[in-house]
Amino acid sequence: MLIEHRGRKPVVPESAYVAPTAVLCGAVTLGERARVLHGAVLTAEDGEVTTGSDVVVMENALVRGRAGHPATLGDAVLVGPHAHVNGATVENEVFVATGVSIFPGATAGTRSELRINSVLMVNSRLAAGAVVPIGWIAAGDPARLFSPDQHEELWQVQRDLDFPGTVYGLPRDIPMRTVMAGQCEFYGAHRDDRVLDAPPSPSPQDPPPTA
Repeated sequence: MLIEHRGRKPVVPESAYVAPTAVLCGAVTLGERARVLHGAVLTAEDGEVTTGSDVVVMENALVRGRAGHPATLGDAVLVGPHAHVNGATVENEVFVATGVSIFPGATAGTRSELRINSVLMVNSRLAAGAVVPIGWIAAGDPARLFSPDQHEELWQVQRDLDFPGTVYGLPRDIPMRTVMAGQCEFYGAHRDDRVLDAPPSPSPQDPPPTA
């Protein structure tokens, strides 16, 4: 499904494939031979989503562009099932495994690997070629690696990365009702979305076009 959002439409080259149950919403631009599989969502809320060439976004993954934090996937990137790339930069040849979360302002360096259910925190930079183990967290610039049981050590780094300010534009400790009032107003912009006609896919049985 292709959707116009905030007056912007997805751009899909002929060499790309978007599954019938995938969604491209707003200022989303796919690279050559990109593949967006069933249930995946690429949504440009108020920041663009751009992929390079030979990218695969697998089933039920989410790639979200934000104001000040567009989502950019380089060439030859794999985004695994149920992964979440939110306002982040993923450089060339990066492996983003099942269930990975990459938060706004983060960068995953060239040929890095984020393994199953790992996290790259907001405003963090993972070095080129680095590996985040299964279930671990990378935080900081340059990113340090933390196992899930290192909460106190992680918090000493994570606190200064300013998740609420980066994601919601609000200081820490704002009441949840205030946060959600703003979020509901923001996502209410989708009420004006317009579903576009998807370009027809040629069937193997279709005769070749004639001049």
